[in-house]
Amino acid sequence: MSVYRISEDKWVEYVKELVREYQVYAPIVKTNSTDFEEITPEKIGRINYGGNTASTPLKAFFFPFKENVVVAADKKPRIIIGVPNCDLAALDLLDNIYLGGEFEDLYYKENREQTILFGKDCDSIKDSCHCSAYGLKPYAEKNCDISMSVWDGNFYLVPMSTKGEAFLDKHRINQNETLAALPEKVVQQRAGLVTALQNQNKDIPDEQASRRGIEKENPELWKKHAATCVSCGACSLICPTCHCFLLIDRRDFEKVKNWDACQLPGFSRVAAGEDPLLKLYERLKFRYLCKFVYKPDMFKAIACTGCGRCIDACLGKINKNEVLIEACQGG
Repeated sequence: MSVYRISEDKWVEYVKELVREYQVYAPIVKTNSTDFEEITPEKIGRINYGGNTASTPLKAFFFPFKENVVVAADKKPRIIIGVPNCDLAALDLLDNIYLGGEFEDLYYKENREQTILFGKDCDSIKDSCHCSAYGLKPYAEKNCDISMSVWDGNFYLVPMSTKGEAFLDKHRINQNETLAALPEKVVQQRAGLVTALQNQNKDIPDEQASRRGIEKENPELWKKHAATCVSCGACSLICPTCHCFLLIDRRDFEKVKNWDACQLPGFSRVAAGEDPLLKLYERLKFRYLCKFVYKPDMFKAIACTGCGRCIDACLGKINKNEVLIEACQGG
């Protein structure tokens, strides 16, 4: 493994060069949240290389909220810095759905191919973070082009794909000091966060246990937790793996792909007004079935990466982990 060590001052100079050639996005700390923003030279000093999740999931860059699939957009190559592993892990499912079958989504494919992904090490956790419950680590493991760790004023970059290697070569980043492995302090920081996550999430059932609990007939459980749901769809829309969309016809033969969500009323309504998910509590259970039963069976990939965004965003204060713990009780 080659690890390239770069001082903070030198890295800033690299980013200044990159924003001239690419659209560069990175997490920026706001008043009450952290979210991805396009980086200009003035914003470079505000980039947050640590923390955990950004408010916007990575999927929004490859599968935009609204996308015209008839009128071609002028797209510039992109770099996305600071992607947490819970977002990267979601690409196992999304790539399988949009690129792995008989038909490829050309728009998703183009967005993926034109993007360089910098995975990051999380250096803190929220109360809702629970990637460890599903075997994930709080640092980049795969599905990125370059892994980035930050420690003591230095940036440590590890190429994770041939595209990442070519990028580092093109911009001469691989001409910096080369190490054979990450510094021990970085390894220890990673291990410490893994331990903190495992302690925080020790009571959360894993993927298989969650599946068994959800499949049980327990309508009272779902009615109880659906009682505060307002059907806003935030949990689905902010989820890094949810991918449902509508294809809307507009004037002049335009078609727009628009996000949809199973928690919205009318999501499953068909001709003559029939709706198999008419009842709110049935829609709530369907979401969990989709995550832990339907998608793993269909695509062999987990549909929940433990990012915790659905918990943070829920207006009804429905805690997905509390639902699963209760669903798994009683054998």
